[in-house]
Amino acid sequence: MRAIDVVCALIERDGRVLVARRPEGKALAGKWEFPGGKVESGEAPETALLREIREELGCEVRAVAALPARPHAYPEATIRLLPFRCRLAAGTPEAREHSALAWVAPAALATLDLAAADLPVLADYLAFLSARPRISD
Repeated sequence: MRAIDVVCALIERDGRVLVARRPEGKALAGKWEFPGGKVESGEAPETALLREIREELGCEVRAVAALPARPHAYPEATIRLLPFRCRLAAGTPEAREHSALAWVAPAALATLDLAAADLPVLADYLAFLSARPRISD
């Protein structure tokens, strides 16, 4: 079975990251996730990221850096999650396809009921943040 490429955005603002709660009636209802979606055939991952965020959240983001791709096997499909650290470029995120949005401090992300595919992405993100050199005031 070929993995489905799925992009996700870790949108950073004021030291927090945006997460979205999956709505009732959809797979993984009630789970929190980093917003994003499937890469269409022939589409570049960054193009898919911008499109998905525009569709799901009604805002524009700028990809800052890619994090490592992470495969995940769900019972119905295997995905390859392609995460990107992002910044808001225009607009304010709205929960168009989710039941809720929240800006969460990175250290508190692990307390959420995250979708299983997002857990290794979170680990990579937290490792990135802890390895980043600190600038003193």
